[in-house]
Amino acid sequence: MTRLHPGRIATLLTALVALFLLMPLIAVVPVSFTSRRYLSLPDGKYSLRHYQALWEDPEWLGSFLTSLQVGAIASLLAVALAAAFCIGIWMLRPRFSGLMTGFVLLPMVAPPVVSSLTLYFFLKKLTEWNSLIAYDSLGGVILAHMVMIVPYAVVVVMVSLSQLDRRMDLAAQSMGASVPTRVFGVILPNIRFGLLGAFFLCFLLSWDEIGVTLFVTSVETITLPRRMWMGLRDNVDPSIAALSVLLILVVTVLVVLRAAILMRREKQAR
Repeated sequence: MTRLHPGRIATLLTALVALFLLMPLIAVVPVSFTSRRYLSLPDGKYSLRHYQALWEDPEWLGSFLTSLQVGAIASLLAVALAAAFCIGIWMLRPRFSGLMTGFVLLPMVAPPVVSSLTLYFFLKKLTEWNSLIAYDSLGGVILAHMVMIVPYAVVVVMVSLSQLDRRMDLAAQSMGASVPTRVFGVILPNIRFGLLGAFFLCFLLSWDEIGVTLFVTSVETITLPRRMWMGLRDNVDPSIAALSVLLILVVTVLVVLRAAILMRREKQAR
């Protein structure tokens, strides 16, 4: 089979477009080394004080751990609920499956401010009954994030199930396998990569969530995006630029590793 390779002009144009798109991100790098206490380009003096502040300030570390907890727990719960819903639809084929799926995907299409206000009043009501899942609590933020990311997990799991041969489940059923055996022994092992992909997608969405978080938190539970938003609104802290550079560096390393793995697999396939 003939493989098509881009020419030099196409490669150059692609590189220029990529550079143009990345310029706003690249501009953050020199700002993170400023010696001043506000966002500005270095005036000839470079400093690592803002990187040091990220490491030494317990508030930044606490927000990082909070986002990590919220993202991991909310993603696990979202994937579990999405898997249960999608497998039920896939196995039973109910009459109103389309309507049920549309209802589950509603947070994806609803305006964010509507979802945020709904979750705000809901958590405020829960605050009157308990303190575990309430407004401005870790449980409340996890619940809010889970509601927002479940639709994306449903989409990914449904795509994985659509590629699964239904005859495998029918064969297990004809041999007398129970429903739990069919689910945990046949279906879930064959869609494990879809579940893993759904988890990572949900984690990234939860990690980056700020709109809903602003409505359901105040001063007790502060995620990393909310901490960055507070720094920009209140005192324009240059530590935000330093944190942005670190996040860009992590993403760049992951992308390069992924590209290296793909290139290695392609060479081995040849």
